[in-house]
Amino acid sequence: MINNPKVVSFDWLKSQKLDNVRKLLKDQLLRRFLEMKGNIYPDLIRVFYTNLKFEGNNLVSHVKGVDMEITHDVWAVVTGLKYAGLGINKGNLGVVEDFNKVQYYKSCLKNQEAQVRTCSGGGLKLDERVLALIVTWILTPRGSNHSV
Repeated sequence: MINNPKVVSFDWLKSQKLDNVRKLLKDQLLRRFLEMKGNIYPDLIRVFYTNLKFEGNNLVSHVKGVDMEITHDVWAVVTGLKYAGLGINKGNLGVVEDFNKVQYYKSCLKNQEAQVRTCSGGGLKLDERVLALIVTWILTPRGSNHSV
């Protein structure tokens, strides 16, 4: 299944008085990526993914007689994203000095004194809820909405 492209309008975020969300996304240099628009061709996309291989550090495919290679440089030019930074996982959170995961997550909640047993968007403040929606809806595309 090919998902329709999903975009965020930074002007809409501004009109809805979600300036904090807009600023956070802009500071992360995600504006160009999140506002990408253009024509899509589902049949060509399907062929691209059907023929997709991983060779070395690059994605390689063949569509209608054309060999394609997506390198880190190509990805950076198309999306405006840098291939750099620290991958966050359980093993390297200690790299950021004085980073307290629990304190950070609680700071995103409406009621910071609440006992949290499960993580859901319902307890988040509006800005954090919108950011969580954007991350799950656009940056990690799925066939359905996994942000709920």
